Amino acid sequence: MRAIPLTVTALAAALLLTACNGGSSSKSSGTSGKNSSACEIGKVSVQIGSASVAPGVGDTGEIPVSLTNQSAPCTLDDFAGAVLGAGGAQAKVPVLKGAKAQKLKLNKGDSATFTITYVRGKAGAKTGLDAKTVQITLPGTSASRSFPWSYGPVAEQGGAPNASVSAFQQVGD
Repeated sequence: MRAIPLTVTALAAALLLTACNGGSSSKSSGTSGKNSSACEIGKVSVQIGSASVAPGVGDTGEIPVSLTNQSAPCTLDDFAGAVLGAGGAQAKVPVLKGAKAQKLKLNKGDSATFTITYVRGKAGAKTGLDAKTVQITLPGTSASRSFPWSYGPVAEQGGAPNASVSAFQQVGD
């Protein structure tokens, strides 16, 4: 009768060790934090599309950002990073409140998109950011690409830009 509890205990311990070891197999070891299957800026094309620019102070604008994979299959597994720059000042754009990231696999030629939504601020105001650039980083990588920001100043809310980054959405089938 003692053989069964010992067997069950040994099996449970083996499963626990396997689960602990296998949980991080998709990330490379070391301090880089780079996900080995993550989509990389240099291997996907990144374009900022036709924007719905906020026309006046307090209005909301939306800037779509499109990615198309140009190489081997890769994964988008979290939110894109966006940092607004104005001269020496930089401000990280927060993730849209309540948004949930979904894991997307992009084969060569597949596309995904996300949106940067912002509230237009007053030019030269002490609160807000007269943004001139937006720097995009893909999840699981540290490489980034900078684009001109021609959509006007961004209002501030609670010490951060009154803006947000949405989750990735698959484009097409």
